[in-house]
Formats: sequence, structure tokens, C-alpha cells
Amino acid sequence: EYESAYEGSDEFGFEPQPAGAVQWRSGDDIFFFAGEALGWRGLRNDTWLLEAIIGFEEGREEGDSDDGRLDGLGDTDEGVEFALQARRAFAADWRYYLDGRVVAGENGNLGIFGVGRRFGERLDGSGSELAVVAVFHDSDLANTDFGIDATQAAASGLAETNLSGGFRSIGVHYNYRNYINENWQIFGEVLYERYSSDISDSPIARNNYEAEVGIGFIYVF
Repeated sequence: EYESAYEGSDEFGFEPQPAGAVQWRSGDDIFFFAGEALGWRGLRNDTWLLEAIIGFEEGREEGDSDDGRLDGLGDTDEGVEFALQARRAFAADWRYYLDGRVVAGENGNLGIFGVGRRFGERLDGSGSELAVVAVFHDSDLANTDFGIDATQAAASGLAETNLSGGFRSIGVHYNYRNYINENWQIFGEVLYERYSSDISDSPIARNNYEAEVGIGFIYVF
């Protein structure tokens, strides 16, 4: 992946991310362990896709900025998070869909709502998708990611910043997946997220956007 060093960073870099996953399917239900997440995904009535995940949030470290932009801010706590997602297609071909996700974690809560368009004729997961999403957060998560308390302000020299909850960003996400052969798949993704004015005004946000480009390969046993 080529991505921002942390949320709001103006530093970008390449990072390899090897990962493995195990899943078990029973009818229209899949139970899986992928990376640091344990979850369930199920299809209902051909037009509803539901998902529940327990995952791990890595947090942010001062060392994530090679230019010292985070010096004095300390590390944000790692924590467990729980996510519920519902995706509703307008028809069984899943050409157009609505999507909603709620993420509750130890550092705060997040809501993501979007609309998507699927390209490609097959229903085997190949092809590509384009989605536009709006992201909302509560004040706990806003200040974990972009707030600066009095102690941090004194240590870093940055202005004390306290944020309220509400609109966080608007984003565009494109992903692509295809089969090379029976066992190998290739996938790619591009993500662009534009922050709200409140987030952009935080001294932590060196950019008013976050971006990511990734390409990878999957081997299916």
C-alpha cells in the first residue's frame, strides 16, 4: 500500500501488509478470522448482506511521523472495536446498493453511510465497485484522532484543540478483484477521504484529506 503515515498526515509511504484468513461457510453464512478480526457475514433474501465483526484498533504512535509532527502528543491507546454492517441491494444482481456501518470502540464511535455501484457481470466477487461514503464520529473519537489536550499542547507546542462530534469526512472508494487462475486472485483499491472543516483546522491534520492506493494478491487453497 501507498498511504498516509497517519490520519491527517502530509507524509506518505509504501508499506507491505502480509495477512492471512480462515473462513468456514454454511449455506449463506460465513464465519471468518482475517488479520486481527473475527466475524460473521450472511446473505438474506438475496438483497441483504449483514456483517458483525470484533476487531483490533492499532492506535497511533509518535513515531508514525518521520518529520516529528507528532512529537509531544504521545501514543493513542490500542483497543478492541465492534462493527455492525448492513448492505441493501436494489436488485439481486447487486448492481446498486446502500451501505451502513456502525463501529463502537474503546476510543470512540464511528458511523459510515454510503451508496455504491458494482461493475462486472459475474456474481463471484470479481469485477469492481465504486462507492461514495459519508463518515460521522462522536467527540471521543474526534479528540482521540485530532484533539490536543492541555498536557499535549504544552509538550508539543501545538495549540490546544477540543473537537465535538458530527460530520467527519466524505470519501470515494474504488476496488477491483479478478481471478488469475483457480487459486490466485489480484485486487486493487483506491481511497480518497476529504475531511470536514473542523478536522482540517486541527494542527494534527497537516492535510485536509487522506489517500491510499493498494494492490495485492490472494491465494485461495
